[in-house]
Order: sequence, then structure tokens, then C-alpha cells
Amino acid sequence: MSLKKVSSMIESIQSSGRLLAVIVSNRYDKPGITFFTPNELSQQLAFMHHPAGKMIGAHVHTPAAREVLLTQETLFIKRGKLRVDFFDDQQNYLESRVLQTGDVILLVQGGHGFEVLEELEMFEVKQGPYRGEDDKTRFNATLPTQLNFGSDLTRP
Repeated sequence: MSLKKVSSMIESIQSSGRLLAVIVSNRYDKPGITFFTPNELSQQLAFMHHPAGKMIGAHVHTPAAREVLLTQETLFIKRGKLRVDFFDDQQNYLESRVLQTGDVILLVQGGHGFEVLEELEMFEVKQGPYRGEDDKTRFNATLPTQLNFGSDLTRP
């Protein structure tokens, strides 16, 4: 797979120079280990593709204090289609993407909302412990009549 084709399967959603999300297409496939996130994020996202027989040495993780100021979450779409709407910190709509079976998204910052377009099964991973509604500030989203999908990678 060419480098250009590989990079077209990864999309960074940004607003005013701030990273809001990283989307990895279900078609992404590169040997080895690829990290999609900068080191300063409290949630790291990587893809690993190894041949049969590859040994990954046994290990434990060293205790390290980490400060988490903002909950970041990763969604793994097991089955179905999900529209993700992105909002800035002032709750203004920015753009949307459609995720499908096998896609992954790391939501870094900013606002987001969802619409299930096809029956959905997904996994969510985020820092804990989850505090329920205390972890969120809900708002009434105003969506335009014509949504901005901005990318061929995740167009409906």
C-alpha cells in the first residue's frame, strides 16, 4: 500500500489549530506499530499489525502519576453506522463524519454529538472512573439543514 493511500485513511479533525478528533478508517493496514496521537495526549491511539509468530515480550507497566484534565474517549465501531457531529467550545456546529463497521475515532476535545444511522454496536474506552452525568455538560445542538462532511474518508 502506498504511503499516500495509507495516510488518506487517517483523518485529524481540527478547529482553530486544536485537535478535536482522530479517525482511523477500517481500511487502514500498515505493518508494525503506528501511533496516531502526539505524546502529550492523555489517551494514546495506535494500530498494530504483526505477522504470526511475532513475539511481544512479557511486561508490566511501571506505575506513573498522570494528570488527566479532560476526558478523552475512543469509539470502536463493531457494527453499523454512526454520524459524529463536531462542535467548538462555544457549542457551534463545525462539521460531521460518518463512521462504519471497523472504524475507530479518538475524541480529544471540543463538543460532539451522535446519530445512529444503522443499528449500532460499539465499544467505548475512556479514562475512569466514570462519574455519570457529572462528566458532561449537555447542550442543545443546532445543526444546519445541510451538514458539512468535509472528507471523502467518512462521507455517508
